[in-house]
Amino acid sequence: METSTKKIGLWTSTSLVIGNMIGAGVFLMPSALATYGGISLLGWIFSAAGALFLAMLFGRLSKMMPTGDGGPYAYTRKGFGDFPGFLVAWGYWISCWTTNATIAVSLVGALSLFIPILGLNPVAAVLTALGAVWGLTWVNALGVKEGGKVQLVTTMLKLIPLTLVAFGGLFFIDFNNFLPFNISGLSDFAAISATAAMTIFAFQGVECATIPAGEVKNPETTIARATMIGTLITIVVYILSTVSVMGIIPAAELQKSVTPFADAAEKVWGEGARYWVGAGVVISAFGALNGWILIQGQVPFAIAKDKLFPHIFEKKNERGAPAFGIVISSVLISILVFMNYTKGLVEQFQFLVLLTTVMVLVPYLFSSASYLMLLIEKKHLNTGGWIRAIILTAGGFTFSIWAIAGSGEESVYWGFLMLLAGVPFYMWNIWKRKSVEHE
Repeated sequence: METSTKKIGLWTSTSLVIGNMIGAGVFLMPSALATYGGISLLGWIFSAAGALFLAMLFGRLSKMMPTGDGGPYAYTRKGFGDFPGFLVAWGYWISCWTTNATIAVSLVGALSLFIPILGLNPVAAVLTALGAVWGLTWVNALGVKEGGKVQLVTTMLKLIPLTLVAFGGLFFIDFNNFLPFNISGLSDFAAISATAAMTIFAFQGVECATIPAGEVKNPETTIARATMIGTLITIVVYILSTVSVMGIIPAAELQKSVTPFADAAEKVWGEGARYWVGAGVVISAFGALNGWILIQGQVPFAIAKDKLFPHIFEKKNERGAPAFGIVISSVLISILVFMNYTKGLVEQFQFLVLLTTVMVLVPYLFSSASYLMLLIEKKHLNTGGWIRAIILTAGGFTFSIWAIAGSGEESVYWGFLMLLAGVPFYMWNIWKRKSVEHE
């Protein structure tokens, strides 16, 4: 039996939420939004409202199922049964190691500012990416507490440059840089919808505190608090940092920038600031990689525990970590990293990243619906409670549908096919389980 000393607490759980949401991609977001102008800030606000709905939803679900390992998988299985639960977990697991491959590539790109050869030599780039993946695989195989320590430290470090730009940059804003408010050529509604769709993906990871539920101290209260605190901190950092960067750098210049945070810091604090922002990007990518590697072992562990995945994924090592699931996922990450740096396979790598976007959003959809199903099963809410529950469910469900639609027709189509690819695997596991029970 594991003691509470081996479990993670509130701040480590919070760092898992923040660290997994804030990766390297957010450092490029102001440049992507600059083509729309100041109106893109409204897009942030809309997507942030959706993220808050999901944070509240996962908080409520974690209180209803405090030891539900696998988070969205556990909620979906409880609300709709084995098969929908399996599909959610299958897609989410694939999205985990695919996302980790992109983070590893982003980490190498960020490091090239300090080690230029990484941007020129594919062999050096591959070895560096694999070194980060397998180093963090080893850390997380030591146990969730050890992985959590790395997550807490890297999250604190990554927030330093972001908060400095977010809050310090407010004193150097030129409000003329936000005018005209909409420079996209689209209607205001279309521009807000487009920027909201772009920023929605920055909140992926809001559910992460729920996934290792069995490894959390006092999960009944810790998970809900960590999810809400982490989401609120992330929202404040995202919006204020975007305001600062867009206010410091004129839109025409910002659209061409490949390092918007570094450029903004350089304008305010001088040339040396570019390097500490660059260090922040490296730490941010490293921390996100660590957090998602922790998650990639917990998801197959949860499915295997319910006899819907091979038994070996359920086994833990002597440190209490589902090491086999972590290692297998890291092998798959390594294959994708090789693809990215292999001529002729780069497009396939980008394609895999694109289609898995949908699979990380589908769990939000099912979790929203599961919340209402679980409440109906309990049958003890008063009228006011039912109204709040319906609003929360509708908010989370609408946000999820909007995010899926915003990911594009091609992503939805191929993501759906990849989910279906898990069906034979599910049927084989069910047949094997029944065969064992019959014997």
